[in-house]
Amino acid sequence: MSRLLVAGLSALLLAACSEAPATDPVDTPIVIADPGSTPPAMSTALTAPLPDFFNCLRENNGVVVAAHRGGPAIGFPENAIETMQYGFERGIRVFEIDVAESRDGVLFLHHDDQFGRTVDATGYNSDTDWATIAGYRLKDIDGEVTSFHPPKLTDALIWARNTGAIVELDRKKTTSFANIWAAVLAAGAEGNAILISYSDEEAAEIARVAPGAMMTASAFGGRDIERLEGLGVDRSRVIAWTGTREPDPAAYARLLAESVEPAFGTLGRPGERLDDQYWADDDGSEYQRLVDDGVVLIATDEPYKVAEWLTADDEGWTSCATP
Repeated sequence: MSRLLVAGLSALLLAACSEAPATDPVDTPIVIADPGSTPPAMSTALTAPLPDFFNCLRENNGVVVAAHRGGPAIGFPENAIETMQYGFERGIRVFEIDVAESRDGVLFLHHDDQFGRTVDATGYNSDTDWATIAGYRLKDIDGEVTSFHPPKLTDALIWARNTGAIVELDRKKTTSFANIWAAVLAAGAEGNAILISYSDEEAAEIARVAPGAMMTASAFGGRDIERLEGLGVDRSRVIAWTGTREPDPAAYARLLAESVEPAFGTLGRPGERLDDQYWADDDGSEYQRLVDDGVVLIATDEPYKVAEWLTADDEGWTSCATP
């Protein structure tokens, strides 16, 4: 992608960090770019309401690339604000991140039940207090320990609000949708957050405890959408998740006929995920085929490659990000 860094972004990020409570033992630094790199240009930050933004993408054959676990890279850990900033400067606008809760009730970004794989520490999330977690250091995708620390969800939400990025929030079992949505409201990030559901029951719970929230919910056509509506879900706030196994153009067509945006994931276990298959020949045409078939959100473990390959994400964001 080719975009120009919005003037004043660094100041906004510093202001966001300053909103963290003064009692925090660790101030997480925001890295603007890796040494020697030149950030490409970027488009206007998101200011349109999320339902309107996704409606516009659907109507204009646009797409967004969602970076799984925040888009980890060499030197940049998963579920870190610094990593999202790194991706944002490279044209990625949507970041899927994982939300856990500490023993003393602080929401923070972490995927696993235990520390170790991505954090230079041991123990369970639910058994560890935030003051301890805040001092841990994150590992990058090669397992190298970095200078970055696990961030609070609040700080990630403020970052998204200030940059105009979108964060997809994946609830881990140590916390609740109600707690996550309370943090979203407190950060003023309702226009930047999407809640992820994995069942009809979870979708119904989100509709109940987070009215007005945009969500992903499993759906493949009109009957699924009607079932969700029967559970209190507003179809205008649904992005239909269609899985990670095989593209389903017929389902995409059915969803588009219902004015619902289809989403598909090429992510997964290394060696088995579609990302690996699609890039085996260094050709990303399969992603363009998804766009041509109507997919509006592509969740991927290769966000940098996909974002570089596609043009529909640039064009869609430029056309739809502002009212």
